Amino acid sequence: MTDRPSLGARAAKLQAIAALVVLVIGLSLATDSFWTPDNGVNVLRQISVNLCLSIGMTLVIVAGGIDLSVGSVLALSGAVAAGMLKNGVDIAAIGSHLEFTAAGAVAVGIVVGLLCGAFNGTAITRFGLPPFVATLGMLSIARGLTMLWTGGHPITGLGETFGALGSGRFLGLPTPAWVVAGLVLVFAVVTRRTPFGLHLYAVGGSERAAKLSGVDVGRVKFLAYTLCGGLAGMAGVLVAARLDSATPNAGIAYELDSIAAVVIGGASLSGGRGSVFGAVLGCLIIGVLNNGLVLMEVSPFWQQVIKGAVILAAVAIDRATRTGGASE
Repeated sequence: MTDRPSLGARAAKLQAIAALVVLVIGLSLATDSFWTPDNGVNVLRQISVNLCLSIGMTLVIVAGGIDLSVGSVLALSGAVAAGMLKNGVDIAAIGSHLEFTAAGAVAVGIVVGLLCGAFNGTAITRFGLPPFVATLGMLSIARGLTMLWTGGHPITGLGETFGALGSGRFLGLPTPAWVVAGLVLVFAVVTRRTPFGLHLYAVGGSERAAKLSGVDVGRVKFLAYTLCGGLAGMAGVLVAARLDSATPNAGIAYELDSIAAVVIGGASLSGGRGSVFGAVLGCLIIGVLNNGLVLMEVSPFWQQVIKGAVILAAVAIDRATRTGGASE
């Protein structure tokens, strides 16, 4: 049940660092507008949402699972938070109307994400559904609920206090970057210095061995998916705050960037390997790549092709390093 990084994990992380360095140097030479303070702030703001999702995805992937629903949960959480902030809610039982502050709306968004994650965790651990099927179902459920909640229209005009969470700055850096930095530190400690974190790696490494060691595998997986949903809820709040709008189409395909970032950062899709700081590295690579392609005015269609190729390369490297590590 050791958390000591394997040779394969160290190799994957070194490869990711080398890729980031090469990418930064290449884009700095390709466009003058890349290596500027304003663009650096822009990259930090852009990767904050993906990093929030990727922290949760790391928990799930380390435990040997996958979550395809995070993009839709993001949209639902942001929409519910925005709706509560903008319109409040009528409580028919007592004939009153409840208004929400910005902090209350943020809490509601996170709770919605936690409930969606708990649903995934229950479907997988209690009913034995494969993670792919369970989270694919939640992807459709959450997207449909978002459409029903919003009526297919964006919820706008959320106010300056709420908007500051997504578009404000503190000490020259975007507020979302500070929020996600705090989450990175918290979950880095959780995954490496708590029994739950150690159990995550044990379950992902060998579920049978973890059970024989007395680990409550079902509880570990349930918590991983619940926390992943809560982090997707936080990401939804950040997106709505940044845009001053909650749109029903928010978060489409965000799960792909999240999975790619986690794998590029050294996690194994077979479970048992990965780290929060590795996810940070992967998000930086994805974010810098996206930003550079935009600055170089590459067609959005080609951007999708390139990102898809990066995902395939990341998985291929994962398999190669895992096979190499197993033969050591």
